[in-house]
Amino acid sequence: MKTRANAVKYSDMPPRYHYWKWRVLLVFAFFYLFAYFGRFNFWPISPLVKDDLDFTYIQIGLVNVCLLWGFGLGDILHGRASEYYGFRVWIVFGAITTTVFNLIASLGTSIWTIAVPYGIAGFCNAACWAPGISMIAQWWPRKDRGLALGIVGTASGGSMLLMWWVVGYVGIEFGWRAAFRYPPIIVLILGVVLYFLVRDRPAHVDMDEYIEEDPVSSTPEISVPVRSTKLGPYKLLLKDPKFHLASHVKGLENVVKYGLTTWIPLYYFEVGKHSIESTVLLTAILPMGYLIAPLISGLISDRLLNSNRRPMVITSCVISAGVLFLVAIVPPYSSYIGALLLLLGGLSIGLSPMSTLAVDIAGRDMAATSSGLLDAHGYAYAGLQALLFSIILDMTGSPWNIVFICMALVRVLSVVMIYKVRV
Repeated sequence: MKTRANAVKYSDMPPRYHYWKWRVLLVFAFFYLFAYFGRFNFWPISPLVKDDLDFTYIQIGLVNVCLLWGFGLGDILHGRASEYYGFRVWIVFGAITTTVFNLIASLGTSIWTIAVPYGIAGFCNAACWAPGISMIAQWWPRKDRGLALGIVGTASGGSMLLMWWVVGYVGIEFGWRAAFRYPPIIVLILGVVLYFLVRDRPAHVDMDEYIEEDPVSSTPEISVPVRSTKLGPYKLLLKDPKFHLASHVKGLENVVKYGLTTWIPLYYFEVGKHSIESTVLLTAILPMGYLIAPLISGLISDRLLNSNRRPMVITSCVISAGVLFLVAIVPPYSSYIGALLLLLGGLSIGLSPMSTLAVDIAGRDMAATSSGLLDAHGYAYAGLQALLFSIILDMTGSPWNIVFICMALVRVLSVVMIYKVRV
């Protein structure tokens, strides 16, 4: 088997290498297009669960907290574990166990009999993210990584959109329990298929590794023997001020990204007085923006900004802050205005290449750990917003405009923080 000592310039790689890099990328992206069938499938059917089991806003928030914090805890552990035991092994483990715990959650009759297994499903589903990002980093250097992870981001946005339509339809036609049971089976099947179609790194198909020529990513790869200690990558990354700031920006970003997907369905259903069918269709426009924007952002940062990710993050923050202020003041009764605002919101949030920035800082050897830690911050904040906003809505008479104004201010704060991360 080839080793890093045999590494050659990326520009000198043979056609077979480029076939494999695209194969790994596209197979993982296709798998991830369905990953949300077992993770965020509670969101489009939450009005149905709320009505059937007579849940309060706080109880809806608790289900989301369990999911989001479960995923965040999984992020911390799965990334580093996959660097030891293999990326594709960890991905298929995550796919299988995600499906199992969704099935268990479908049997729930109370807040905790749903929230606990659903939280464990989130923990398991995290095994599908950071290992996959690191697997791609083994094949794609920083100069083209924005494109590669932009495609993954597009798949992620597509997953949100596809999940919203499929799970929403299944919930409407067959009930919310069916939405927990049947769509996640697709995740299991595709996880097994992925295991047989991809390989973790070029050496596993007897090819040379690439030389990372960009100093941002090559420095951590050359100077630190990260594989020599189990906790080494955690210590290195948590001592890096740039990584700290980036992680908290990702957390604030998820307050908005998942705050909208958590609460927008209930907002348009209850305040806008839309039907459940109309609500599902209207709010599905939000992830359409997540679908389109990441690839555009990746291409711009790679081709026009010399792989500098910060300008795209700032652009994302500024535009999304403006959209959120409009959501706060525009009445939700008009489907057309709501659709336009949600599309602009999804597009602007999707422009932020934070996952790519984390891999750039860490290099390919610590890519899974860095992706996991960054994402863990994101889900810690996302779970906190679910709890905080549910308390605001339940305790103070549903002041929805305050919720969206808070999200807008969060984006303004993110501009100040990311300005200091020069990557």
